[in-house]
Amino acid sequence: MSILEKVRKGNTSSGIAALGNAFLAGIKAMAAAFSGNGSMFASSMHSLADAVNQGFVFFGSVLAEFSPSKRFPSGFGRVINIFCMVAVIVVTVMAYETILKGWHLFQDPKESDGLLLNFIVLLAALIIDGLILLKAMREIKHESKTDKSQNFIIGSFKNVKKASPATRLVFYEDLVATSGAVLAMIGIVLSQFFGILQADGLISILIGCLMLFVAFRVGYDNMIGLIGVSAPAEVQTKLTDLLMEHKDVVDIHRIRIVQEGRLYHVEGTVELIKGLSLEKADDIKFELSDKLLRQTEVADVLLGIIEDDGEKSWKRKDQGSIHETDE
Repeated sequence: MSILEKVRKGNTSSGIAALGNAFLAGIKAMAAAFSGNGSMFASSMHSLADAVNQGFVFFGSVLAEFSPSKRFPSGFGRVINIFCMVAVIVVTVMAYETILKGWHLFQDPKESDGLLLNFIVLLAALIIDGLILLKAMREIKHESKTDKSQNFIIGSFKNVKKASPATRLVFYEDLVATSGAVLAMIGIVLSQFFGILQADGLISILIGCLMLFVAFRVGYDNMIGLIGVSAPAEVQTKLTDLLMEHKDVVDIHRIRIVQEGRLYHVEGTVELIKGLSLEKADDIKFELSDKLLRQTEVADVLLGIIEDDGEKSWKRKDQGSIHETDE
């Protein structure tokens, strides 16, 4: 796969979001410098943090597409988690600066100018961030393979945990970005039309707190991604059903399905009916491995085979508890 093909396979949402937020950060910073409005400054800091983060994440998603090598046999799926953790640091620093600026404005409120300019810029931000958010929602629907009949907006909130780390970061950041644009508008209205000058600083602090929420949420998701987290129950059920539907498979003795980025590594042992020849059993093992590898979300499969031990080891979630061992 060429470099250009890898770039094309990078996370589309994060690439578009990086460009969009870089543009927004520039126009918001100019509006904030012209008007001296604290809410606009907070919003520009948020857009700058988003642009840097999403640029990092897009680059990481491209690196994650590199094939496993002799030195890195497990591939580069977790690279995206590392880049997302860098993004978390950037968001945290920007959130601190935003809260600090808001606190100063709250203690020493000042009137700002450029009401019309601020509103035009924030409206542009609301439209651009809203479109990026809708794109991320559609990506979540695609990556989580949810029912096509389900509304993608509602489905995105329900299935965000099933999306790739890059898509989750774009979703959370632009959800806060659109909320931040609305809050900044409210802050301007309260300070300009109602004379509540402290509202400007208060809204800035609120936007900074929302940024901290994004940092915590994304940081937690990627921390467990770096450690290695088991696949969601739906994925386990889907893959184990594929194994169990083979006529010669009696039971699953053990299985471990680990999520890495948006891909899964499968390792386990299946029990076959008694009396099969070694040659036949070996053919079944390769057949089962190939069936799992044909699933787009499966990165690699390591299966072992044993003869039926007469004991039931595996239960589907809807039939009881999932039995998963690490033997």
